[in-house]
Amino acid sequence: MRTRLDDGLELERATCPIGVLLIIFEARPEVIANITSLAIKSGNAAILKGGKESTLSFREISTVISTALANTLVPNAAIQLLTTRDVVASLLHLDKYIDLVIPRGSNELVRYIKNNTRIPVLGHADGLCSIYIHADADTEMAVKILIDAKLGYPAACNSVETLLVDQAALPTVLPSVATMLLIKGVSLRCDPASKTALSSALPKSQAVILQDSTEADYTTEFLAPILAIKTVPTPSDNAPTTSCSLAIAHINAHSSHHTDAVLTSNPEIAKQFQSGVDSACVFWNTSTRMADGMRFGFGTEVGISTNKIHARGPVGLEGLMIYKYRINGSGQTAGEYGESGKKWKHEQLPLFG
Repeated sequence: MRTRLDDGLELERATCPIGVLLIIFEARPEVIANITSLAIKSGNAAILKGGKESTLSFREISTVISTALANTLVPNAAIQLLTTRDVVASLLHLDKYIDLVIPRGSNELVRYIKNNTRIPVLGHADGLCSIYIHADADTEMAVKILIDAKLGYPAACNSVETLLVDQAALPTVLPSVATMLLIKGVSLRCDPASKTALSSALPKSQAVILQDSTEADYTTEFLAPILAIKTVPTPSDNAPTTSCSLAIAHINAHSSHHTDAVLTSNPEIAKQFQSGVDSACVFWNTSTRMADGMRFGFGTEVGISTNKIHARGPVGLEGLMIYKYRINGSGQTAGEYGESGKKWKHEQLPLFG
């Protein structure tokens, strides 16, 4: 951004690195390469602390990184790789030196960090994702997407955990979806309406293994081949937008604001859903598993953020940058401008010129 405030007085907004990043992760050593590359490219320094599960891999990758940096202009100390145990609590108190903490791991790890530091934390504790099947959803598409969203990698944070189904879709779309999920070993936890509909539509061999859902199932990240199903009742006005509003209300009340999707052939319903759902990623006719920095074209990511400030969703290079404002003047003072003084021009200028 460049703005001419007045002749000889220009405002610029320039990107800059955040500063020092603290990345704490557990059992995924590939995080080291991903975050190191992003930190170097964005100009940030990084402290990486791995879990005991990946200590040997961590040490080997650390050696490779240190050797590679020795042949560049990047200071070797810009990337600190820690294997010492019991240092996390001490690091979390260094708010004078560390600018951002990025946890990668279990809910327990993320919650511990959020509760024990004054340093800003970027990330999410839960990946409670939902898919809403609207009454007009294409059955074949719904089957394909649900198989991917639930079984592509059940332990991933972008795996679907709750399936919302319009009452009108219970006898049309849901049976085909449920059949394929059951064949592939997914446990279905159904509310009374969906269980009744499926018990009538499925063979007895499948109907008998349907389970009753509890209210807690709709706020649970299973991280396993388990799916909670809830019916969106047909509204009294029978309006598609009203049923969509009910689905939106459920998601906003129960989800972790990570990723949610709607399956519908109606663009207006899709627009209503994507505008109304308060999540970092909101999709139409695609899998929740699409929420990924590599799939977004970011190259890689440091994680997925459900924060409502700074970066949100998959966080790549851009999410590790902030900005500063620069004014280039020629002797002007603030007191010169006002009702009885000079007038501001506030003209937008080309970024480069």
